[in-house]
Amino acid sequence: MQLTHGGDWEGYRREYGGMPLDFSANVSPLGMPDTVRQAAADALADAWRYPDPLCRQLRDALAAYHGVDAGQIVCGAGAADLIFRLVLARRPRRALVTAPTFAEYEQALALAGCAVEHLTLREETGFVPGQDLLDAVRPGIDMVFLCEPNNPTGRTSPKAFLQQVLARCAGCGALLVVDECFNEFLPDPAGHTLTGELSGEHGKNLAVLRAFTKSFAMAGLRLGYVLCGDAALAERLYHCGPPWAVSGPAQAAGMAALQAAPHCLPKLRAVIGAERPRLAAALEAMGCKVIPGEANYLLFYHALPDGSPDAGLAARLRTKGVLLRDCSNYLGLGPGWYRTAVRGTEENGELLKRLREVL
Repeated sequence: MQLTHGGDWEGYRREYGGMPLDFSANVSPLGMPDTVRQAAADALADAWRYPDPLCRQLRDALAAYHGVDAGQIVCGAGAADLIFRLVLARRPRRALVTAPTFAEYEQALALAGCAVEHLTLREETGFVPGQDLLDAVRPGIDMVFLCEPNNPTGRTSPKAFLQQVLARCAGCGALLVVDECFNEFLPDPAGHTLTGELSGEHGKNLAVLRAFTKSFAMAGLRLGYVLCGDAALAERLYHCGPPWAVSGPAQAAGMAALQAAPHCLPKLRAVIGAERPRLAAALEAMGCKVIPGEANYLLFYHALPDGSPDAGLAARLRTKGVLLRDCSNYLGLGPGWYRTAVRGTEENGELLKRLREVL
């Protein structure tokens, strides 16, 4: 089977017999908070019983955290689970997706038999959408997916622009799905999120995706959630997937993560804010063209001395024990494009050392 994402440490281990330095998955370099790990471990004592299929305690905690009603929240096995549920709940006939962006949007839409229109983000405009996106949201479009910050570019759109997109979606009856799974890595997460629009004039046309995966290093526990402006949509979402999608340990870890957030997240943003520009500068010094991302990853391009795309960089780096995300399979990119996670000082230094060896 051909995987479309990074983070394939098991494939590396089977090939090389050890664990890699993984820069292909964008998970917090601080690791899982101790209180979160302990909460998940303690919950194993009750693992003999079914978990609460409605995630009521976790949804209550999330409702208080975001200032919404618990009836507007659905939890799932990561944000990817909820992307598929959203598509199944709405059954759109035609949807709009930017390119490049997270592959699961189109996969879910294709599975539902939905026609997909692509808005190609251009390198010359920094991979940031503009009036072309507003023009593309028109009658006949039933669903629009936007990733903020976008994966793999790391770029964001101004909040005022996103509000314009939401208004256009409301005008033609489309659902705007904003994926904010990397929002907590931004310098000002509260200033960029659209969660405040859920109770606004166009709230019923908005769904916001979030996950504990990245910011709390909980990728293996699989926990995400969606905030719906329309409680009726949330009710349909619950019935568009298995009833026990979120395990008991994952629910306990999520509640502990929310309690740890005021302490952990500012520390995480400080680390990423310091390391990202250093890593970007070092990549540029090696001849890479770096997109000025705003999250915990950087998209960059590398060419060979003859000017052709360096299509084998990830493979060469793999032999040195480092996994890099080859972005050639992203629609709108191609050979020579790569994404690297931003990790701590020591790990970033090791990446750069091995990168110099293969370049």
